Amino acid sequence: QVQLSESGGGLVQAGGSLRLSCVVAGRTFSWYTINWFRQAPGKEREFVGKVRWNDGFTLYAEAVKGRFTISRANTKNTVYLQMNSLEPEDSAVYYCAADSDGGDPDYWGQGTQVTVSS
Repeated sequence: QVQLSESGGGLVQAGGSLRLSCVVAGRTFSWYTINWFRQAPGKEREFVGKVRWNDGFTLYAEAVKGRFTISRANTKNTVYLQMNSLEPEDSAVYYCAADSDGGDPDYWGQGTQVTVSS
């Protein structure tokens, strides 16, 4: 079992930055990949990026590449999503989720709201 909890969302002006945190707990989570997804009202859930816990490999969606950075702090069991140059289109509820095999995530956090004003 893996538990995830996001924090760090809020309201920011366009062009600003936010850093989201995802605290991960549970047995053997070091073998998991931690994903970030987002979902805006009326839209489908969208993949943002991911980090493989054991070696730090990262992958990003084209929409955020060059603006968002995912990192992990092993000693804090935390994954970060640093979001720079935010745009109103980035407004959504952001979720972290863990998968063990590259497929659909097995575990999800509760989400944190990010709102970017124009």
